[in-house]
Amino acid sequence: MSFNDVLGELPALYVSKRRLLIRRAMDSNETPLSSVPEAVSDQRRAAHQQDPATAIPLEMKARFRHRSGE
Repeated sequence: MSFNDVLGELPALYVSKRRLLIRRAMDSNETPLSSVPEAVSDQRRAAHQQDPATAIPLEMKARFRHRSGE
């Protein structure tokens, strides 16, 4: 299964399984993010640190997606 296949399957997994996969991916020795996604990640992290109240928990996002049929 390719990495893109795994990404496509993530929304169907329970949050605990997603977290496990993310942890394993971060622990692996795969190539790091390119500079563009890394910069976006840094910007989002900085925005969250400035105003943490704007964050939506992953569990809530999953519920919204489930209800909207995504």
